[in-house]
Amino acid sequence: MHTPSESASIEEIQAFFANDHFATDACGCTITEASRGHAVCEFTISEVHLNGLGGVMGGAIFTLADLALAVACNVDENPTVAVANNIRYLNAAKGRRLIATADVDKSGRTMGYYTVRVEDELGTPVAVMGASCYRHAG
Repeated sequence: MHTPSESASIEEIQAFFANDHFATDACGCTITEASRGHAVCEFTISEVHLNGLGGVMGGAIFTLADLALAVACNVDENPTVAVANNIRYLNAAKGRRLIATADVDKSGRTMGYYTVRVEDELGTPVAVMGASCYRHAG
């Protein structure tokens, strides 16, 4: 399987990751930026994202962060999967949209380390995720 190259258009990258049906179909996540080692994904908060107390469910926040991670670690790289994630929930979202920004901390031949920050459109820090990823040999 070939991952999208860095020269791929955002539409081509979105089409590739459309196969992540839970994130894209069920959760409504969209990719807004993508390059090697960097991605931005977002969704507009709706009732499907809310927990019983009316806040955004942790699983929805994690799903958004995980999609941003998948994009950042797979564009212009050998196929890469997360092997360990640690997410910290910082604040309740105040706005109507969540935005996850994933950036590479270190990218090696077989391992990559990434940080994903989730904020709402007002700049409220909602969560931060650290991830370790395994890169399949090419």
